[in-house]
Amino acid sequence: MSTMSVAIPEAERPWTLPSKGRVGMFSLITAESAIFTIFVVAYIFYIGKSLTGPTPQQVLHLPIFNTICLLSSSLTVHLAVRALEEGSLGRFKLLWFLTFALGSIFIIGTGREWHRLIYNEGLTITTNLFGTTYYSLVGLHAFHVTVGLVGLGTVLALALAGKVKQEHAYQTGVLSLYWHFVDAVWVVVFTVVYVIGR
Repeated sequence: MSTMSVAIPEAERPWTLPSKGRVGMFSLITAESAIFTIFVVAYIFYIGKSLTGPTPQQVLHLPIFNTICLLSSSLTVHLAVRALEEGSLGRFKLLWFLTFALGSIFIIGTGREWHRLIYNEGLTITTNLFGTTYYSLVGLHAFHVTVGLVGLGTVLALALAGKVKQEHAYQTGVLSLYWHFVDAVWVVVFTVVYVIGR
């Protein structure tokens, strides 16, 4: 007598709870997206309404290099998580370090841009409406990048101390979701501030 394997229909398979880490991270990303949406809408609403200069056209330069670094870090963090899933700890550490380095370059570039705007162009958060909305939106994003760098740096330190193993790939994957979010938000901020707003 032959035994036949019976496929269980999709509807009859037992339901399992979704991953707590991913649910938590997606909830955080949803809440943060709402905050960014408010700041982006405010920036767009107030474009061109400053009564005094300087204006975006006069002082803003396209941060192409910074943008390339930040967007590239999304690829390196993805590859790092994949390397850890495959058990390649050396490759994981290298790629995770590259992610941290690229994010750090972005933050340093943002700081240099702000220094130029404040000391060379005279644009502060109180100069005019443009200054207020610019520093609020770009500053909000820079804060989130900094938080992400703290997370990346913590994992990097643990990895260098030999505390990160293949079984931690899930946790690093959850953290990488936040970093992908920060990168995706920069695409919106870059488009609104440096393309539409100029």
